[in-house]
Amino acid sequence: MILSFLAEGGDDYISGAALSDKLGLSRTAVWKYVEQLRKLGYRIDAQSAKGYRLLEVPDRLTTLEVGPLLATRELGSTLHHYETLESTNAKAFELAQEGGSHGEVIVTEHQTLGKGRRGRSWVSPAGKSLAISAILRPEIAPSRAPELTLVAAVALAETLRDSGVEATIKWPNDVQIGGKKVAGILTELSADVERVHFVVLGIGVNLNSELSDFPPELADVATSVSLNRKSPVHRALFLAALLAKLEQWLDTWTDDGFEPVRAAWKRLASSMLGQEVLVRVDQRELRGIAEDLDPSGALLLRVGDKLERVLSGDVEQVRSRKS
Repeated sequence: MILSFLAEGGDDYISGAALSDKLGLSRTAVWKYVEQLRKLGYRIDAQSAKGYRLLEVPDRLTTLEVGPLLATRELGSTLHHYETLESTNAKAFELAQEGGSHGEVIVTEHQTLGKGRRGRSWVSPAGKSLAISAILRPEIAPSRAPELTLVAAVALAETLRDSGVEATIKWPNDVQIGGKKVAGILTELSADVERVHFVVLGIGVNLNSELSDFPPELADVATSVSLNRKSPVHRALFLAALLAKLEQWLDTWTDDGFEPVRAAWKRLASSMLGQEVLVRVDQRELRGIAEDLDPSGALLLRVGDKLERVLSGDVEQVRSRKS
């Protein structure tokens, strides 16, 4: 609350007495809160007989930093911020089960047990990456839920491109820069046979990670936005831009169906389509040409004279097609 009052004050000082009255705290307690905020990176000037003034806000992801930047109707209008979480998806799932509304977003400064597909972990260095999950309540049949991963991939790739990097999509849920993974998407849902109750859409992006932040086994296959554009990313600005783009594509998907998403996905996946890939599906491997994305979001893989429809799997290798 102290931050909100200081932010509302703009360039003006707010006296310690005024803050004490508004918050029902002693002036000593107000001073202690200000000291805690300073330790978190907020620059707060204090002048005797004048009070306190907020000079600078750090690169954090609280409502104070993100709220004024939002241009969405629903996504992020309720923002749950945590200093540390094991998993934003797990927290979002918990909140959704408790009645969380469509568009609520969970964000953390540091995710310690981030999840990827098939139980893999997702590395989220504190203060350098973006780890968010959104609660969605689309009125769709469960069979259409996988489309949301592709909707998110398009929104994410476009946001990354707007930030100054040449992002591309790799089926089914990765976004890359120069063939290295920069972001991943994980969707989880609660549904019965006839309808989806809710979907948790998780997105992790390596924004300001350095090479030393990646474990040795990922050093050659992972990257970050800052490593590619040679300048840091303001995380709050990026989050606001991502939520705006995601809401835009969710609206398109809701109003016009999957086909516009499919067309955009194919454009953004041009580095993969038409190339030879190795796909691991359950206990077998398929090697062929990634030919197309079908109207339901499945990958169409040309294996010899046969066209395989792949519903799930991992693209293990992508290389230029031989002439």
